[in-house]
Order: sequence, then C-alpha cells, then structure tokens
Amino acid sequence: MAYSVDKVVSALSNVTHPGFNNDIVSLNMLSDIKINGNAVSFTLTFQKSTDPMIASIQKACVKALQTYLDPNVQVQEIKIESLQKIETAPGNVSKVKNIIAVASGKGGVGKSTVAVNLAISLAKLGYSVGLIDADIYGPSVPKMFGVENIRPEIKSGEKDDIIVPVTKYGVKLLSIGFFVSDKDALVWRGPMATTALKQLINQGEWGELDYLLFDLPPGTGDIHLTLVQELAVTGVVIVSTPQQVALADAIKGIAMFRGDKVNVPVLGLVENMSWFTPAELPNNKYYIFGKEGCKKLANDMDIPLLGQIPVVQSICEGGDSGNPVAMDDKSLIGVAFRELAEHTVHEVEKRNKSLDPTRRVQMLKTK
Repeated sequence: MAYSVDKVVSALSNVTHPGFNNDIVSLNMLSDIKINGNAVSFTLTFQKSTDPMIASIQKACVKALQTYLDPNVQVQEIKIESLQKIETAPGNVSKVKNIIAVASGKGGVGKSTVAVNLAISLAKLGYSVGLIDADIYGPSVPKMFGVENIRPEIKSGEKDDIIVPVTKYGVKLLSIGFFVSDKDALVWRGPMATTALKQLINQGEWGELDYLLFDLPPGTGDIHLTLVQELAVTGVVIVSTPQQVALADAIKGIAMFRGDKVNVPVLGLVENMSWFTPAELPNNKYYIFGKEGCKKLANDMDIPLLGQIPVVQSICEGGDSGNPVAMDDKSLIGVAFRELAEHTVHEVEKRNKSLDPTRRVQMLKTK
C-alpha cells in the first residue's frame, strides 16, 4: 500500500488533544511528515514540554495510523518539540545550570546574610556555586566573605576583558565592591548601575556551575528588571522577617516575580530573625519581630517556607569578621542554613521537573 502525506494527515486528524478538545491537525501540532516505504515519522509540537498528555497522544497516533491508514504501518519516530524553547544563556554563563535570585521587599531583613550563607551551604553540600553581589549601591558580599581588599584578576578576551571571580569557601564571587573604595558612596544613575551588573554577569569567568546566586538590592527596580531581561532566572528566594511591615513589602516582591511580564517562579520564602536565642540560653526563643509571620504568608500565597533563621549573636559576628556562620555546619545556626540549602535544592529540582524553563523578559520599546 502506497502512503501519502495527505493520507497520513487524514489518519492523524482522528487524534484529539483532550486539553483543547480539538484534533492535533487543527491545532497545528503536526509537522515534518516523512514516509519511507511503509515507515512513517513525524513531529508533534506541544505548547509545553511538561504537557501531561504527550505519552497518551503518541500512543493514540500509532493506533490512528494502524486503524485509518494501514494495520501494518511502522511508526519509525514521533519527535516531540515544545513551543517554549530553552534559551541559550548569554555571555559566560552558558554553562550555569540554575540561576537563583535572592530578593527582599525591603532593606534590613538580612537578605545578604541569607544569600551568603545559602551559597556557602550549597557549596558544602557538594555543589559548584557562584554568587554575584547585585546590590550595586550597597555591596556587602566582599566584607562578609573577608575579601574586601582583594581585586579580581582581569584577563584579555576576544571581545571584552574577562573578570576572574574571587573564590573563597568554595564559592566564586563577584561584586562591584571589588572595584570601588568602601569609603566612597556610589552616586550612579540607573543606566550606570545596570551596566555594571551586566559586566559582572557577562564578563565573569563563571565556567560550569550548578548554582549562580544573585544577591539583589531590596525592593523592585532597575536591577531586578535588568536581571530578568539579561538571564532566564530559574527561580527566586524571597527573604523577610516575620514583622508585618516586612511581610507587606515581601508580598510586593512576590507579586513582581509572579506577574505575567516577569513570570519567574518563586521557590519559597525564608523567614529571617524568626526569634532571638541568647547564647547563654540556647533553648529559649523570644519572638521579638512577631511569631511565624512568614509561615502564615507562605500558606496564604501557596509557596514553600524554605527555612526559619533565628537571631543569634554569631550571625552578626560572622558577617563582620568574614567568617559566615554556615562554615560551622554543626552549630544550631549552621544546621539551619544547611537545611535551607537542602530545601532550596529540593524546590529547584521540583521546579525543573514540573515547569518549562524560564524565558528572559522582553521589554517592548515605546516611541
């Protein structure tokens, strides 16, 4: 029996996608039909690579060809494609597997402390990790790692200079703080700050990384938009204290990333300064900023609570001395950050299995 493309199309028009209540031909899912004797191959294009009907529709196609074309037909290949393609990361971050933003709605909630200790905890779990200090106006990562007097090596590249990240505690670091005096105030307009961030991203020699974290400035502004335009961000971790004022701003941050124009998955919420525990009374908890505010918010907004970090003196001392508390993973606070890292890894893996890759934000130019 001689097959033709029209006959193959006619047979496959009997296959319906249950989610759209229409056949795959009418939905323009069918393409690239090839016929070699009694062997047929073709491509099916789904809107999402995670479409739960992919396997059943493949089986339905084989059955339809056997029923309406020829019982002896050989289905050589059914290639599956998705309308949402994985975007190739620009510059020197093409070998980074996951890009994680650490953000907060307001300042003073310990976002940088969380970002630094999360990065170190991920490295101690065996992952290759990088951290970009994207808080351009208030860089604090160099001091928290004890490397504020170090200047990164600059190498000549084919197009631009390449910046070699500073490595400490198993984490590759870049910050604008490496290139300016800590005694000088950065008085930059928005475009200057965003250009600096792009240089840290695209000129950094990042190599292969499991995780590249971004310590974002508080609020929602130019730096946040530049990041989601420049890179396809895997997900965001939101940091807040349990205080109602901080939670109100955290809600705004979550709304920005979840919005249709940005559409970056929120991996979860970190409650910092959950309670105060004095060193001399390690079993006591004093809820000085309110109790479980982030836990309630996480439940209300249907996002995971990744961890609760207490207020202890060693966090402040570690940040000031350049010896972050996550280095001591046997201490109470070190365990808290290790668990935060483990929960973050779990949510990233869950996100990557269930959702399509994030797409970079395309901003339309207006006249």
